[in-house]
Amino acid sequence: MSGFAAVDVIRAKRDGGTLSDEQIDWVVDAYTHGVVAEEQMSALAMAIFLRGMTSAEISRWTHAMIASGERLSLDVSRPTVDKHSTGGVGDKITLPLAPLVAACGAAVPQLSGRGLGHTGGTLDKLESIPGWRASLSTSEIQAQLNDVGAVVCAATSGLAPADKKLYALRDVTSTVESIPLIASSIMSKKIAEGASGLVLDVKFGSGAFMKTLSQARELASTLTSIGRDHGVPTTALLTDMNVPLGRAVGNAVEVAESVDVLKGGGPADVVELTLALAREMLALAGISTDPAAVLASGEAYETWCRMIAAQGGDPSAPLPTPSHVHTVVAPASGVLASLDAYAVGVAAWRLGAGRARKEDPVQAAAGVLCLAKPGDTVSEGEPLLELHTDTPDAVPAALEALEGGFTVAAAASAPEPIVRETIRGQL
Repeated sequence: MSGFAAVDVIRAKRDGGTLSDEQIDWVVDAYTHGVVAEEQMSALAMAIFLRGMTSAEISRWTHAMIASGERLSLDVSRPTVDKHSTGGVGDKITLPLAPLVAACGAAVPQLSGRGLGHTGGTLDKLESIPGWRASLSTSEIQAQLNDVGAVVCAATSGLAPADKKLYALRDVTSTVESIPLIASSIMSKKIAEGASGLVLDVKFGSGAFMKTLSQARELASTLTSIGRDHGVPTTALLTDMNVPLGRAVGNAVEVAESVDVLKGGGPADVVELTLALAREMLALAGISTDPAAVLASGEAYETWCRMIAAQGGDPSAPLPTPSHVHTVVAPASGVLASLDAYAVGVAAWRLGAGRARKEDPVQAAAGVLCLAKPGDTVSEGEPLLELHTDTPDAVPAALEALEGGFTVAAAASAPEPIVRETIRGQL
């Protein structure tokens, strides 16, 4: 493919123009192969950030990123369906959801990522299980889907390599918060995975990348449109991320909470969202099984154990525990009126549960346990939060993050529903 110059593509978008299919195909391919330089793609990313893209441009940009690598062709006897979350605090839903949907009869090829900043990463959480490994070959993924029905692992290196390069570039050029670039990044990887249906958990609020419901709605609409254009039925749930999801925020603590859910317990909000997403996934897969009944039966927990063991993990092994625990107590008696997801997420990150750069290590045992949630009655001096870490020197920075992050009042307003809206993309 030839006949284009990077500077012409940059200028066209800088001036508010619409890029042609041929321009998009060329610039993504050329960037993937090093023909377009990093500084040129940086300029184009900023032009896209400032000028936006039409729906047709976004769809074609997604197509070009998929075409930059391989597309998994899953030879699986069950209907395949996947889920993606835009990221939040305490968002461990993939852990109980994948085995639950598999126990209902679908195949779930869940290729996941690591955490960056205040949002946790699914692979970081699972790596707190002794022996568990994230990297699988395509043949291992397919074999596990046929045998167990669910796999949660790292994306293979051949999937959407253009996205890997562009994602890292956006992170250092302040162009992350661009809906065209976010949507094409998510969907290029998910469509390349080869699932026949996709459910998206698009979060909004203080702990999410989309801060308002309207922003989340715009992103969800863009994502479902891309799915439609590429022949993948896609449903998006818009969910509240102003308060941490569940009571555990971190790595091992979130695994433990997920196991509680799979055993029939766990926090009500985690169970509610797990079942809501499961119902949408099963609907796309054409399966009428009630996920609540399967969860109550214990079959999902059995599938979890098989899924973890298939990837070298020991589902019965004790999870890592922190060497240091610091307790935050209620400053007064009353009702916990608010608990800010972002504040808790940053505290967990500073305790060692997250990373500032992709290459940073994380602590398996670090995190925050929310001993009270909004609406709970508390007494002065009663424990509200437990800060877990292997580096006690990190506690002051975590406490600083929590300043103003919760309030105790005489009463609390009625809780908002977790799932606010559902957007279904029609093929």
